Amino acid sequence: MKLTCVHGQPSWRLRNRTVDAWLTRTGGQLAPATFRVGGHSVQPFSMAPWAEEKFPAGIPPLLRALRGDFFCCPFGNNDEAWRGERHPPHGETANRDWRLVSSGRTGDAVVLHTRLALRVRPGRVDKRLMLRDGHAAVYCENVLSGLRGPVAIGTHPCLRFPEKPAAGRISTGGFRFGQVLPVPFERPELGGYSSLKTGARFHSLRRVPLAAGGLADLGAFPARPGFEDLVMLVGDGRGGFAWSAVTYPESGYVFFSLKDPRVLRHTVLWFSNGGRHYPPWNGRHRRVVGLEEVTAYFHLGLAPSARPNPLSRAGVPTCLQLQPDRPLRVAHIFAVAAIPRGFDEVKKISPARDGVTLTARSGREVFAPLDPGFLRPPVQSSR
Repeated sequence: MKLTCVHGQPSWRLRNRTVDAWLTRTGGQLAPATFRVGGHSVQPFSMAPWAEEKFPAGIPPLLRALRGDFFCCPFGNNDEAWRGERHPPHGETANRDWRLVSSGRTGDAVVLHTRLALRVRPGRVDKRLMLRDGHAAVYCENVLSGLRGPVAIGTHPCLRFPEKPAAGRISTGGFRFGQVLPVPFERPELGGYSSLKTGARFHSLRRVPLAAGGLADLGAFPARPGFEDLVMLVGDGRGGFAWSAVTYPESGYVFFSLKDPRVLRHTVLWFSNGGRHYPPWNGRHRRVVGLEEVTAYFHLGLAPSARPNPLSRAGVPTCLQLQPDRPLRVAHIFAVAAIPRGFDEVKKISPARDGVTLTARSGREVFAPLDPGFLRPPVQSSR
């Protein structure tokens, strides 16, 4: 398979009649991705506005390529070394060049297989992306082999939103509680601005404390222009699958992701709406939400996730323990479905024969052909 330069990045193409997607060699980033739903095409993933620009020294490859989804291992900034390991932001998986292993059709699916040999902590990651005939979905797996010790992991899908305020509605499949990042997310003296109250806990996305007083509805976006914010929704690790979703009523579709909550326990929401005024952001990254499924301590990196922290002391896992002879499979699914008028916000996603049923708070329902069983193979437990 030949590499093609797409928005400044050499990329591999994966497509069938329903989905047309690109994977960058650098960082293994998935975008653009076009889904055919309801007789028209949609592209839910965002692309950084600087994709084809030259960069000042010191900008990591992750940010040069920034787009769509990528696998983070270890998830987070990784500003602090862990027992001599110095990982780049979101890990080598999000910054180094992947190698193509194979691509082609197997039965009713097309599969792209890439691989990365890790250096900071020796091991290997095998990434497979699969498209199934008739499914408006991307099936993703990253298999970690040969690694020992604690690791924080996460997905990182970045979704773009229309310009109209509150054009999208964000929801998840329930969480024990949510918390705003317990340390400042941005620093005004460096050109970054946040709006939420540092460390505040909440139990509804509709009522989250603001730093200036009052409450914000995090379920409606775009909102809070000029600010960057980050919260984590703490999951309970139960159920066959867990989900997150964004409904775009005026655009006529819903984007949703499914995960195994035993592996990806929590959800980090990153709201990016022009609050960073330093390179390469320069106030240009707007109307984007990161809908990130993780087992980590917020986005702070391996060291804060692996050592005791307020959540792990309370019995909430913030990392996974790896053994060299026990590969860890991290599987998740991105999907899109057309929605009718009156489908306002996803309330639940339930298994159905040959797919899933999405139910809105209004009571309207949508069926999506899908295979949730993709998520189910045995995995290591978290601590």
